Amino acid sequence: MSQGEAAGTGHRAADGGAVAVDGTAVTPTGRPDTGRRGTRATALLGSEVRVLFRRWRTWAMLGALALVPILIAVAVRVATHRTSGGPAFLSDITNNGLFVAFTALTVSIPLFLPLTIGVASGDTIAGEANLGTLRYLLVAPTGRLRLVLVKFVGAGAFALAATLTIVVVGVAIGAALFPIGPVTLLSGTQVGGVQYAVRALLLVAYVTLSMLGLTAIGLFASTLTAVPVGAMAATVVLAGASQIADALPQLDWLHPFLFSHLWLGFGDLLRDPLSFESFRHNALLQAAYVVVFGGLATLRFVRKDVLS
Repeated sequence: MSQGEAAGTGHRAADGGAVAVDGTAVTPTGRPDTGRRGTRATALLGSEVRVLFRRWRTWAMLGALALVPILIAVAVRVATHRTSGGPAFLSDITNNGLFVAFTALTVSIPLFLPLTIGVASGDTIAGEANLGTLRYLLVAPTGRLRLVLVKFVGAGAFALAATLTIVVVGVAIGAALFPIGPVTLLSGTQVGGVQYAVRALLLVAYVTLSMLGLTAIGLFASTLTAVPVGAMAATVVLAGASQIADALPQLDWLHPFLFSHLWLGFGDLLRDPLSFESFRHNALLQAAYVVVFGGLATLRFVRKDVLS
């Protein structure tokens, strides 16, 4: 086979199959090996998740998020013996420790969650390039589109873990420091432990979904540079800028299009009867950002010269 034919076909696999230049495995007959492709994608995703959660940085960020409900609970516990009055949520927590999870989640959404999501998503591609491992991932072969998808799913897994950490630690520390009982929803209805668990899981799903648009933006920023700190900083700054713009009444025409506009719109999940209207609107908004910025990230990465 000539050099040109070898380049057109791809390199030969150890079992007699071949791998096309775009990273797609083919059988000796030249047909795509879809079974191996699916297995390889699953293995790559598993490897990405394992690497992500073996890093000390990941656990440090999750630990920092876990401190939010702990600090809230301890502060309220100490303040209860010293002062009276205060914000309404303080009395809610002292009457029922299960409110710590809701309060911590609300406090974390504007700053702490976007900060950690920006770090995780901004490091996806740029981090591999900075370490010099990006080229080897593509030689594996992985395929550029598949790698982008895996990186996005991995960052989304971190968003889920981060949200779960806040809620689980909030429930645990609230139960440890305060009495627990039926939870009074925003509509005034009280629900028991099972209903509370369902609402808490729905909140986790809502907040995780809310962070997917920012994750896609971070992924796109990560394809623009080989310096992960730059991609991280750009993602976090955009998260802050979106929230500032959302707070300006002069830009009310822009608010429905901002990816942060519905971050705190989970009130429908804390009412009876349960409504998924805000969940649906948020899903459509985040899906639009995932499609746009995920597409831009893919387009940029497919055309990018990978030198490291």
